[in-house]
Amino acid sequence: MKEKRHTVEQTGRVCLERVAIVLFKPQLAENIGAVARAACNMGINRLVAVSPLDLDRDRMAMMATGPAARLLTQMEVHDDLARALTPFQFIVGATARLGGVRNDYCSPREMAARLVDISAVNEVALLFGPENWGLTNDELPFCHALVTIPTGDCSSLNLAQAVMVMAYELFTAVSAQPRPTPRLANSRELESMYAMLQATLLRINFISHQN
Repeated sequence: MKEKRHTVEQTGRVCLERVAIVLFKPQLAENIGAVARAACNMGINRLVAVSPLDLDRDRMAMMATGPAARLLTQMEVHDDLARALTPFQFIVGATARLGGVRNDYCSPREMAARLVDISAVNEVALLFGPENWGLTNDELPFCHALVTIPTGDCSSLNLAQAVMVMAYELFTAVSAQPRPTPRLANSRELESMYAMLQATLLRINFISHQN
C-alpha cells in the first residue's frame, strides 16, 4: 500500500517535507540525538547542525533509535549559519527572551497556522540556539519571524522539549481555508536585490556614497 504523503495539497496541513530543524551551536551530542527523535516523531525528516560543539555519534545514537538514527546519519553539518540558511525562504527563530528587538513574536500554535500556507511552496527552517543562552541578537536578522513557548513559572525547557512543542504544533496545524502563498526569496536572493537597490539609489544620487 502506497504511503500517504503529509502535504498541504492533500490535507490542508503544514507540508512537513519542506520543514527543517536547524540547531545553531548545540553543545551536547545527547541533545542532538533527542532532537532527532522528537523531529521524527512529528514527521520532520531534515536536521541541520551549525557549528556543533559535540558530534559524538555514540552519544547521539543513545537518544535516537529507528528512524531517528537514520535522520542522524543524514544530518547536515555546517560551520557557517548564513550558508546553512541559504536554502530556506522562511526562517522562524525560537526565543525565550523577550523585549527590545524581540517584541514581535507569536506562540508555536499561531506560527504553525501561518506555516500551513507558507510551507506549500517555501522551504522553512525552525532555528534554535545553544542550550545555555539561545539565539543572540546577532542571529535574529536571519529570522523572518520569532516564536516563544508560553510556560508557567518554571520557564526553562531543554532543547529537545522546545523542538517537540514546536514540531507537534506544526504536525497538528490545520488551515480552515488554505490560501496559496508565493515562493519567498531566500537570503542570497534578498542580498542580491539589496545590492541592486543600493546601486540604483547611488546612481541617481538618492543616497550618498559615504553612507
